[in-house]
Amino acid sequence: MENGRKTILCLHITSKKYGTLYTGITSNLVQRIWQHKEGLAEGFTKKYNVHHLVYYEIHNDAYQAITREKRIKKWNRQWKINFIDQNNPDWLDFGIGLF
Repeated sequence: MENGRKTILCLHITSKKYGTLYTGITSNLVQRIWQHKEGLAEGFTKKYNVHHLVYYEIHNDAYQAITREKRIKKWNRQWKINFIDQNNPDWLDFGIGLF
């Protein structure tokens, strides 16, 4: 993922298939997912046990990632579920094996 520029990722994390959804951005996917899985990320994701990485996108700069994050956060829940179903039908946890 490294090409000399800082890579920013827009991601979807969930508690389980069709469970609580979280959309966010990060510049370090491995660290971010590890924090969620270990319960070190305070707030919403810890409260709702959200730690399964079911989708992510790579962006070349923070502006692109933030714009995409804001757009996705405006979607209703069903649109988000449909989007994940289309891109990851089995809702596999892409975070498994990252660390």
